[in-house]
Amino acid sequence: MTIKKAMVIGSGQMGSGIAQVLAQSDIEVILNDIRQEFVEKGFAKIKKQVERLVEKEKITASDKDTILGNISLSTDYQDAKDVDIVIEAATENKKIKLEIFRQLDEITKPEAILASNTSSLSITSIAAVTQRPEQVVGMHFFNPVPVMKLVEIVSGLRTSDETRKVIADLAETMKKVSIDVKDSPAFVVNRILMSMIGEAMFTVYEGIATVEEVDEAMRLGANMPMGPLQLADFVGLDVCLAVFEVIYQGFGDSKYRICPLLRQYVEAGWLGKKTGRGFYNYE
Repeated sequence: MTIKKAMVIGSGQMGSGIAQVLAQSDIEVILNDIRQEFVEKGFAKIKKQVERLVEKEKITASDKDTILGNISLSTDYQDAKDVDIVIEAATENKKIKLEIFRQLDEITKPEAILASNTSSLSITSIAAVTQRPEQVVGMHFFNPVPVMKLVEIVSGLRTSDETRKVIADLAETMKKVSIDVKDSPAFVVNRILMSMIGEAMFTVYEGIATVEEVDEAMRLGANMPMGPLQLADFVGLDVCLAVFEVIYQGFGDSKYRICPLLRQYVEAGWLGKKTGRGFYNYE
């Protein structure tokens, strides 16, 4: 099966990035969200990014027109009835994602693949609400999608080898490097990354070092391009909390305990860069 037409659900940072890379790969893309203003905002992000590529002479003006022409906007799941794949990039909320997959299972053609960009949730449990668990798979991109090369291909308990191969081929078409991952809380990258971010938060919470000192220590001592707390701000502290909860519930291991400081920041609405305040002040 060759992917020629796709729908991306969610037009935020991740969804618009996925749609952009699909369109750059000459795949017809429907960018979907719950409100027209959301998809228009997502499309505006894509247009801005593609125009930058023209300015940098990485693509031509004609290429830009072709890429943008590959994208259409939607607020109705019914528009997915003839796509080859749907990539869900909605908020990291299990209840919301399960409802999306229930609806897509009824709307899309029988051979269509249903993929989730979830960063932590079980693909097996998502697949269980559909009548096609063999065709449900995780396709976890990293932010910013047009720049980051990795895609985690997550196979649920019933995901078929054929589905996994189609997704691997699609990732290659999108000029991404994919790794095969078994269904496990937070998969590979976030399982390791969140452990580090969590310890960085506790280091601040326990008064061992300041936010700035922790990040500088990891940049200069571990050669990280960005400190773990700044990275958490960029990911979104609400997203970090959601992933921590999945990992902690999944393993029941105290090493994945959640720092009280993280809960306080999320409760205060300090979600990181997107709200102007997190561990750093961006206002």
